[in-house]
Amino acid sequence: MALITNVSDYEQLAKQKLSKMVYDFYASGAEDQRTLKENREAFSRILFLPRVLIDVSRINMSVSVLGYNISMPIMVAPTALHKLAHPEGEVASARAAAAAGTIMTLSSWSSCSIEEVSSSGPGLRFFQLSVFKDRNFVQQLVRRAENAGYKAIAVTVDAPRLGHREADVRNRFSLPENVGLKCFEGLDLSNMDKNVSGLAAYVASQIDSSLSWKDIKWLQMITRLPILVKGVITAEDARIAIECGVAGIIMSNHGGRQLDYLPSTISCLEEVVREAKGSVPVFLDGGIRRGTDVFKALALGASGVFIGRPVLFALAVGGEAGVRKALQMLRDELEIAMALSGCTSLKEITRGHVSTEGDRIGRSRL
Repeated sequence: MALITNVSDYEQLAKQKLSKMVYDFYASGAEDQRTLKENREAFSRILFLPRVLIDVSRINMSVSVLGYNISMPIMVAPTALHKLAHPEGEVASARAAAAAGTIMTLSSWSSCSIEEVSSSGPGLRFFQLSVFKDRNFVQQLVRRAENAGYKAIAVTVDAPRLGHREADVRNRFSLPENVGLKCFEGLDLSNMDKNVSGLAAYVASQIDSSLSWKDIKWLQMITRLPILVKGVITAEDARIAIECGVAGIIMSNHGGRQLDYLPSTISCLEEVVREAKGSVPVFLDGGIRRGTDVFKALALGASGVFIGRPVLFALAVGGEAGVRKALQMLRDELEIAMALSGCTSLKEITRGHVSTEGDRIGRSRL
């Protein structure tokens, strides 16, 4: 692990270690994968405007998220089936996040149960909720998360159907015998094919494509936990979400795995932040690979960021220690970016510290 110098190194090593089916499941996007590429490329078009001769001998990266203090504005996004990467699965990822002093978000598509992760040790955890046709089962999932000490529910709102992921089709993706969808163990599966690929297909078929804003209100009625909506990228939807009383917005295009040819989340961030007007926190998910990416998101108004694939690839290569190191590398990079930009705390990171492509086009027309 001494040769690993940034989180992208983990992806290259994971590609060598994982089967093609598993690597492609983690790494690929929908259809032409244009959104997947744009999530990364958009960050490269944002440049720094650093301030100098500022005392940066002490830097504080701590932040409060929904009233909980964490060590840095970098959190773990919900991603599916960590046991495909490592035998300890989400338990290892949760321990690494706790060691880093940050939040882990457990996916509904987890290969470890809600209770297994909560009993793995102390730590702040959110639960990502996919809403299924069986609302009694949804209610059970929410109740289990509450009882297990999770602090918020992040509802995925951009997946009424699963996107067309051609790599999974080509690879005939299926779950190995030793990996299951643990959150669904309470379902009545008596009428379905018992093989593991049959389970995955069955669960996918249970996603409720009728999900609408009224269901956000329903969720608020059945839980005391704050509700975040994950999958908003427009000001129009941000406005409706705020009117519905959500506790926060996670901007996401599902890592390019749903509708292709969407804009990057970073390119949509400012319009959503403007719409929110500070009434709720706006978090960014998608394409973060560097601490400089985190800084750029914060400068454009994000309250924090979530990372997904870097955690999976670090887990595949180094287990819990790999995820710890990936989080530490991003933290260290953010600290360097803050120091070299003249910022000693997150509140000092401003819009004036970055220049977007739109800024430069606007200036060229003056």
